[in-house]
Formats: sequence, C-alpha cells, structure tokens
Amino acid sequence: MGFLDKLKKKAPELKEKAADLAASQNDKIDKGIDKAADLANKATKGKYDEKIDGAAGKAKEGVDKFAQSDDNPDKPA
Repeated sequence: MGFLDKLKKKAPELKEKAADLAASQNDKIDKGIDKAADLANKATKGKYDEKIDGAAGKAKEGVDKFAQSDDNPDKPA
C-alpha cells in the first residue's frame, strides 16, 4: 500500500480533526484573516480595500462552514 492510499484511508479522520480544530480556534482564525487583510490593505495603500475585505469575509465564511461538520450539525459555526 502506497503513501497516497494510506492518506486516502485517513482522509475522513483528518478532515474531522481539522474541522474540530477550526471550530475550537475559530476566533483566532478570524483574527488571523483580519490581520492578513489589514496587511494586504496596507501593502496596496487601500487601493483594493473593498476586494480585500470581500475576500476576507469569504474566507471567514469558508472556515465557519468547514468548522460546522455535516456529521455534527450541532457543532458551533
């Protein structure tokens, strides 16, 4: 059994662990996204402020969606 086959077998377990981590550390992840957006805005001198803020919002939504597992809909988003 090759490395990729082993990884495929563990994928559901790893996904669940990542979702649990995302749920438990959601505030820290959101702060990190905000910090990255602020740095991008600073680097572009605010030229792409709306696009960067929109992308940050989408990233936060994605993390929230990932954190809320289909197997456990009661898990906080």
